[in-house]
Amino acid sequence: MHSHVHLLAEPHPQEGYISVIQDFARCLATLPTLVALSSQPTELNTSKIVTLAVQSEDTGLVNEGSNVMTFSAQPSQNLITPLISMPVRHNYPPPPQPAMPGRSDIRLIPIIPAEIQRYDRDIPIKDKNLVFKVEKGPLDCSEEDAPVNAWEPLTHPEGALFFYHPHKKVFTDTDVRDREIANKVGRAIDMAYEKARNALGAGVNIYPHPSVELALEIMDNDKDLGYYFADHEKHVIFWYEDHESVALTNNVRGVERKSHVRYALESQYWKHVELFPNKRALPEDVVVKLNEIVMHAQAENITSGSCLAPFGPDEVASMLTLMDPLTKSVNSKREHSVWIVARLMRLFCNAKFVNFCGQPGARLETDQSLYENSKSSRKNFILRVMNLVLFGSPDAHSKAIHGIWVDQTIVQPRWKNFIDRLNSEWSGYTIFSTVMLAVDISFLAVPIVQYQTAATLVAYLSTLCAMGSLVVSLVLAGQVNDTRRNKAAEVASFMVQMTRSTLGLESLALMLSLPFALLIWGMIFFGAALSILIFKTSGTVTISIVAPIWVAVFTLATWPVLAANDVHPTALRRWIIEQVSHQ
Repeated sequence: MHSHVHLLAEPHPQEGYISVIQDFARCLATLPTLVALSSQPTELNTSKIVTLAVQSEDTGLVNEGSNVMTFSAQPSQNLITPLISMPVRHNYPPPPQPAMPGRSDIRLIPIIPAEIQRYDRDIPIKDKNLVFKVEKGPLDCSEEDAPVNAWEPLTHPEGALFFYHPHKKVFTDTDVRDREIANKVGRAIDMAYEKARNALGAGVNIYPHPSVELALEIMDNDKDLGYYFADHEKHVIFWYEDHESVALTNNVRGVERKSHVRYALESQYWKHVELFPNKRALPEDVVVKLNEIVMHAQAENITSGSCLAPFGPDEVASMLTLMDPLTKSVNSKREHSVWIVARLMRLFCNAKFVNFCGQPGARLETDQSLYENSKSSRKNFILRVMNLVLFGSPDAHSKAIHGIWVDQTIVQPRWKNFIDRLNSEWSGYTIFSTVMLAVDISFLAVPIVQYQTAATLVAYLSTLCAMGSLVVSLVLAGQVNDTRRNKAAEVASFMVQMTRSTLGLESLALMLSLPFALLIWGMIFFGAALSILIFKTSGTVTISIVAPIWVAVFTLATWPVLAANDVHPTALRRWIIEQVSHQ
């Protein structure tokens, strides 16, 4: 206290200030010693937990009741008070104001991040040929980039503009540069925090919690505002009210457990981070977890033919090349890296939700169906006849389709491979059909054929079948365009549309079998026309030589078709022997 007395007795204020500063410096120098010698635990030794939450730019802010602490440049008040009594300034953001009467024009409704209509806004740009005048000197955009109405404008890595309120920790795509819209959103923020405090209780402090963020979206009627909270510690989204969302479960049937729906909430949490990746530090544990998931998916793709990963082997291999660059972005505010991690984590979490990960009846293979009524029933007589007429092609396509559309869910990697294979086949069918058309026309041009009515008629049928195969191949190739090949939503919509027909997915199998079947029938009819010409215009010697070969070729050609329909020559021979023995 001697220094305090000396300061009070000193007649020169400037020298007194210098002495205070010197004493304060000596106190700071003894601070590590005091901490080291103390037997009591202190928060200075607490390790800092890094989350994806946007950290406050105020270094003096310490939030009580939270595991996340930001170290202050000011000395600790408990250690310095016995030496120098100095007030410590706390910069907590002001609490939200309670909703005032007469604010019933705002209604908050719970939404999920997937319902934010960023990609469907269609905001028109003025279609005017204007020449922008660039002012002299280096371009200064600080005025446009400055916060407006306390909202910071941020640019998404994809180019979208959104806004962040640093004091209230709120994200929105709404253009709050308009004063009226900003006031409306501000009232909605206060209402959301007040209702959350009333509904969740005083023990659940979500404001100002460093790991909780609020997102708002003005809905189509411009009166309702959609909202949700994102928890960066638990990696989930939540609301202050009970909520049932079809969009959250995404048409997945049989969701009954909290441990199951948690994957859907986590997937939407990563969607939130994906929509608003700016100003976030990328935690190391998240990158390590993503690396483990991608490596597991690659190993499963290599060792199993029924991998549950939502990506093919080539895509997973490309993801592995991103892991090392992402590791270099750990604990850094790099929005592009944060976006990459959030996008991949969202897709993998959604796959876990769809496959009932951690549940008693979890799907462990791609082909595994989880529902009792989804087992394929025995095909009816019409389908069996059509399968025989179309040379077994519908069965082959049906098996492939049911391996792609499992429990009304698209297996995206298999769909891409299936479409690529079909396109390759259709390209081959168009070539064969063109050749058959040329052969049929040449055959009909032979003078002797014109006098054989039966041969001419069958040749006409061959020509029609070849032309039908060519037309159907071109039509199917045009329908399966790039959009339907790559977008899962388009594929799912197409498959649902096909299931509404009388035969269900079997109608799609029949349709995809037409190019092959028509081409085969064209060849058969041409072979029949050639046979009619041979047997009607040739002599005995020619027929005696050609007939055995014709029978052998016919038998070998029909063998694969009969075998595909479980009809074997050995079984026919056994049946004949049994019939003879019974007589």
